[in-house]
Amino acid sequence: MSTAIKADPATPAGSADSLSRRRPLADRGFAWLALAAGLLVLAILIGIAASTAQQGSNWFSTAGFKGIFSTVWDVGNNQFGMMSFVFGTVLTSVIAIVISIPVSISVALLLTEVVPRRWGQPIIIIIDLLAVVPSVVWGLWGILVLEPWISPIYASIASGVHGIPVLDNLFGESNGGVSGASFFTCGLVLAIMITPIITSLSREVIATVPAIDKEGAYALGATRWEMIRGAVWPHSQAGVVSAILVGLGRAMGETIAAALLIGSSVQVTSHLFVPGYSIPAVIANEFGEASGEFRSALIGLGLVLFVITILVNLVARAVVDRSTRRSRGA
Repeated sequence: MSTAIKADPATPAGSADSLSRRRPLADRGFAWLALAAGLLVLAILIGIAASTAQQGSNWFSTAGFKGIFSTVWDVGNNQFGMMSFVFGTVLTSVIAIVISIPVSISVALLLTEVVPRRWGQPIIIIIDLLAVVPSVVWGLWGILVLEPWISPIYASIASGVHGIPVLDNLFGESNGGVSGASFFTCGLVLAIMITPIITSLSREVIATVPAIDKEGAYALGATRWEMIRGAVWPHSQAGVVSAILVGLGRAMGETIAAALLIGSSVQVTSHLFVPGYSIPAVIANEFGEASGEFRSALIGLGLVLFVITILVNLVARAVVDRSTRRSRGA
């Protein structure tokens, strides 16, 4: 009498290896194509970094670390310190992000969690259109409309905070007074430019939160704010941070608007209402007439901006990963 062999129901019908061997040729081709595309992007980034470093090596070998941390920019004497431009780039980007983040996230939550779809759709269309406005348009608007209007406001604020500690150092008058073309004006226009981008990306991420998670929070008696904090934000935190990084990259690399609005003054100062300079602005303004070591210094500035952008992305990604591990542990 033969005995029937019963298969274990927990055992899969076929192994993963056999399934991978039976994959159609199109699937394998697509996998190789995706891998090649990813490696191509990495190769392009490495090529850009290597080419920029090679062309800027003359300045790096001459100035060294002293040139990186120097604030002296004297073309006539071949002194090319980059710290003033790094300071201007970081300061204007920080101003833009500080203004843009609360506005962008608030509008994204408003459109996804508060406003009905039929009312929010026109706002979404307008935000998407603002995200693709060319930077030169924002720059011209800033220099022709915003700067003349905001200069008297700067003067009033500077006179109002005169003598007040900290505020006087930030918003008071410098030796040359205040100017409409300044760090703050540049940062303000950059904030206006990146807000539609961060809002649009954040809205798309927040819209992917499963409805069952939000309904479960409401079923437990949570208010709308508690539902957003407990269900929406943990699910969409990484995507929102990625959207902020996209906006930050746009702010740090913006050229035309920064060149028009920052004032083109090489200095490091705590005053926000005075002219300054940034890496993209100095490259755009002076690269056409540069040669020799001057040209090498400008290319070196581009490499430094590239490195700063990568470091900011790595730090932000580490913060997101740490926060994600904490939320999973909780």
